[in-house]
Amino acid sequence: ISANPRSVTSILIAINAVAFVARVATGGFGGPVNQAGSMWAGSVMQGEYWRMLTSSFLHSGLMHIAFNMFALYFLGPVIEAALGRAKYLITYITLAVSSSVWVYWLSPVNTSSVGASGVVFGLLGMVLVFMLRSKQDVTGLLILLAINAVLSLRENISWQAHLGGFVMGLILAAVFVWAPREHRQRVHVLAFSAVWLFIVVATAARTAHLWNLYG
Repeated sequence: ISANPRSVTSILIAINAVAFVARVATGGFGGPVNQAGSMWAGSVMQGEYWRMLTSSFLHSGLMHIAFNMFALYFLGPVIEAALGRAKYLITYITLAVSSSVWVYWLSPVNTSSVGASGVVFGLLGMVLVFMLRSKQDVTGLLILLAINAVLSLRENISWQAHLGGFVMGLILAAVFVWAPREHRQRVHVLAFSAVWLFIVVATAARTAHLWNLYG
C-alpha cells in the first residue's frame, strides 16, 4: 500500500504538463517535439518504437490534456493506493504502450495519435474490476463508460487507443484481484511478462506486415 497515493500520479501529471508546454513552445503539431514523439505507424515500422510510449505524454490541445489529467487525478490515486508505487508505475507504462499496439494495428498508417486517453481508459477498466470485486454499485461508472464510448467514435479521437487501454486494464485488474494470495507476487510477475510478450510479438508482427505492404 502506498503511503502517499498521489505521489506517482502527481509526477506523471507533471510530466504530461511539461511535455504539453514543450510541444506548444516548439510549434505544436508541426514542431520537433510532436514530430519526434507522436504515434505514427509509418515511423514505428522504421524502428522508432519509443513513440509507443512518448505519444501518451503528448496532447493536441488544452482541452485534451485538461480532460485526461482531470481523469488521471481522480483515477490514478485509486490504483496507486491499491497496487503501491512501483507496480502502479509499471501498470501505467504497460497501459500506455499496449494501447499504442492497438493504434499500430488498427489505425491508418498515415495518421498520428497522441494523448493519455488510452491509459485513462485502462484505469477506468481497472476501477470497474476493483468495484465489482468489492461488490460496489457500478451503475454510475458504466454510464460514464457508455458516454465515453460514444464520444470515442467522434472524428479525430483514437478509439483504438481507448479500446486497447480498456481491455488491457480489465485483464490486469482481473489478475490483480483474483490471483491466489499465496502466489500473488509470482502471478503478477507472470502477468506482466505475458502482456509485454504480447506487446513485443504484436508489434513485430505488425511491423513485418507493414513492410510487406509498403517496404
